[in-house]
Amino acid sequence: MSAKRKYQIKKETSVKMKIAIPKESRTGETRVAASPDVVKKLAALGFDVIVETNAGAGASITDDDFKSAGASIAKDADDALKSADVVLKITAPSEDEVKKMKKGAIVAAHLAILSNKKDADMYAKAGITTFAMEMMPRISRAQSMDILSSQSNLAGYKAVLDAASEYGSIMPMMMTAAGTIAPAKVFVMGVGVAGLQAIATAKRLGAVVTATDVRPATREQVESLGGKFLTVDAEMEKEAETEGGYAKQMPPEYFEKQKAVVAEHIKKQDIVITTALIPGRTAPVLVTKEMVASMRSGSVIIDLAVEAGGNVEGAKLGKIVESKNGVKIVGHENVPGRLARDASQLFAKNLFNFLKPHVDEEKKIIEFNWEDETVSGICITRDGKVVHPMLIEQKTNKKDA
Repeated sequence: MSAKRKYQIKKETSVKMKIAIPKESRTGETRVAASPDVVKKLAALGFDVIVETNAGAGASITDDDFKSAGASIAKDADDALKSADVVLKITAPSEDEVKKMKKGAIVAAHLAILSNKKDADMYAKAGITTFAMEMMPRISRAQSMDILSSQSNLAGYKAVLDAASEYGSIMPMMMTAAGTIAPAKVFVMGVGVAGLQAIATAKRLGAVVTATDVRPATREQVESLGGKFLTVDAEMEKEAETEGGYAKQMPPEYFEKQKAVVAEHIKKQDIVITTALIPGRTAPVLVTKEMVASMRSGSVIIDLAVEAGGNVEGAKLGKIVESKNGVKIVGHENVPGRLARDASQLFAKNLFNFLKPHVDEEKKIIEFNWEDETVSGICITRDGKVVHPMLIEQKTNKKDA
């Protein structure tokens, strides 16, 4: 079979390929995997776009907005999914949603597959082709398809606004006739996309910002935004980055050093924002109960990794917890969803940018180049099998053990 083959999605040339956008079924999910702009682009390519009624309600996008862009509105998920050739979602489809899809349908979403490996078997059994958008390789031409970056960027921005809202003082220095108010001290832990946006936003609000990360290459990025970089162990941090640009799992001795350095620094901070995540792993604990206890009353901690177990001891998913000494630990769920309209627009554009290079505009069909790493790198199931190397390798290792 050639690397580039026609993906036969339609039975007749007169039948348009159908792209469905269902309403997200996950509790608390406000985003939708389409925007009027993207619907218009898909319709212009000759595709039928079907949006489930009220799918965009949480993002302030109405059914009329989608209809004006060229979509038809389905009365429910059954109606949207039953004949769909392609299903675009924010989160992984539930078992019930998968049952509604026809064999051979394509699904692109944030599957969180490394944390939900059993789902891959369900997708394979159903005969659907699935793409885990969170697995998109960190290469230049894939930046426009990177959902982690687009959503993390918004999360970093919103984290600072949430912190400012919970913090009982102002962020910038203010000189008044009654006296001078010192600027807030903000400490960002983890300098990925979310961390960099948090630094930039906190600086724009007038805070004094410091940041730390296991990857020394981020020092220059932090300083370019006006922040000060806090180094833990320069030698150990030299090997702290994967080829894909993600942080590696660090050895226990590194975290012991990190605790000592951070413990001294954190007691002087007003706001702490933690963003440290390792794909497929529980988030590392960066802020201990002892550190929280050392902070001043009224300080605020925003844990952006709370959905992966949390970087902060005492953080609770979906809740704001106040410690005995008056420190607020904020663990909002689905932070990008707190900016649902913008988050939906960016996510939808990521999905469109992934599909567009593989659309034959003349024949109005999809042709995937299976040797393209933006395809092979994120394809989880295909032709009734689990095909992603990472999942196959893990299964093989389990059998050998």
